[in-house]
Amino acid sequence: MKIEVFYTPGCSECSAAHAKLRTVAQESVKDLEWRELNVLDDLDYAVKLGVLTLPSIAVDGELVFTSMPTAAQLREALVKRSGMSA
Repeated sequence: MKIEVFYTPGCSECSAAHAKLRTVAQESVKDLEWRELNVLDDLDYAVKLGVLTLPSIAVDGELVFTSMPTAAQLREALVKRSGMSA
């Protein structure tokens, strides 16, 4: 499973939240690929996925969150997508 987090640089709260979400994702899904994408560097790709607000999170190339989810929301979405029970 591939998770892509779109962000803008300079957000100190975002950095801390990303670390927590990454840990939750790694605990929830095996074979996880985690990418943090600076939207300024990857603007064309972000537009292609439909990213309009930041932070946004895409899972396997599909925009799933258009704002920062809680750890529980991310865990629930990943478990549901992987077909595993919580």
